Amino acid sequence: MHIPSGPTPANPALEAQALAQPAQDPGPGWRLRFWAIFIGQALSLVGSALTQFVLLWWITDTTGSVSALATAGLVALLPQALLSPLGGTFADRYSRRLLMIGADVVSALCMTVLILLFLTDSIALWHVYAMMFVRSAMQAFQAPAAAASMAMLVPLSFLPRAAGLNQTLQALTVVAAAPLGALAISVMPMGWALSLDVITALLGVVPLLLFTIPQSRAPKAGAGGIWRDFREGIHLVWSEPGLRRLYVLLGAVVLVIMPTFTLVPLLVKEHFGGGAPQVALIEGFGGVGMVIGGLVVAAFAPQRQVPWVLGGFALSCLAMSLTALAPAGLFAVAVACWAISGTSFILGNAPLTALLQTTIPNHLQGRVLALLSMVMGLAAPVGLMLATPLGEWLGIRWLFVLMGALGALMSLAGFLSPALLRLGGAGPILGKPGGS
Repeated sequence: MHIPSGPTPANPALEAQALAQPAQDPGPGWRLRFWAIFIGQALSLVGSALTQFVLLWWITDTTGSVSALATAGLVALLPQALLSPLGGTFADRYSRRLLMIGADVVSALCMTVLILLFLTDSIALWHVYAMMFVRSAMQAFQAPAAAASMAMLVPLSFLPRAAGLNQTLQALTVVAAAPLGALAISVMPMGWALSLDVITALLGVVPLLLFTIPQSRAPKAGAGGIWRDFREGIHLVWSEPGLRRLYVLLGAVVLVIMPTFTLVPLLVKEHFGGGAPQVALIEGFGGVGMVIGGLVVAAFAPQRQVPWVLGGFALSCLAMSLTALAPAGLFAVAVACWAISGTSFILGNAPLTALLQTTIPNHLQGRVLALLSMVMGLAAPVGLMLATPLGEWLGIRWLFVLMGALGALMSLAGFLSPALLRLGGAGPILGKPGGS
């Protein structure tokens, strides 16, 4: 449904200040609603992560090619990056709950087609790419809707803990998905293994059908259209120096480290001589590290999030390099380093989520968060395109070492920006004077 235009407020500055605060009273029964929706989303994420593991291993085992895996990464990232501005604008104009439902249903239908292709032995590599493309496009609408809904489901005082708990739930899906994926492809045909994704997607939809999600509506002085709404989000990011620097920094870090997440099965296979069980083991322990990181953030609920973001990402990148530096015969050391990388990644990522949710007006969160997705999403394919020839030249092991070291240096460079370090220190950014 279209959001009707509201009357022009008598004092736009005061109205904006009020809207900048996330809802502090989400209403009675917020705990039941919050846990039902996000446990449902966690189940859906288990299926999605399981599918990602199964398909990436199938591509690795079938082709053994850096280029094939890099292409998979491109088609899984580029649509979300390009469509995120539209998805974020839709998340602020229309029902976020319905957007989440629609995205999950379309993804499930696409997966059903892929299942039939596997079961009839008609599968080709381009079919897998096409499925990843559509699922990525659906994420462009689902992700900003889900992220912007978080602040409206819990009280303001619970928001930092909610971010940590949400990261923990997502990390648990990583822990479960890798061994479940390895088990699934070892005991059943590929098609039936992928059917688990359809089941979990439907389980994620059920709570969204049962509960409503409060949504802040921005007052509109006139009909400006979707393009005007999107430009409003861009203006907010560009006009705040700390936020602008944060977006640039995150884009640069993603550009250099994203290839490692896509290529880790190839590192395990080529450098450590492992198979699907070893890939499941390293990704599973990485998920355990993420769970630990999420619990730490939930326990401490940091109020000064920027140092956590920069330090967490720097340590994660450094541990990523150490993973590849482990000798081929010491796979256990590599697993431990990957787990440390997962822990420190969440120590940075969960406070980042809370930082954006507490400093950005809720009626702009869909657009601003989608803009971040676009920046990071466009950086990731560029990184993959650069990593493909570099990986063929250096080898997969030294590509990991180089990418991790560069990511750590870029993250630490953020401590040199006073504007970035001040971000979030004085509440919502709307209405604050600019700085440098």
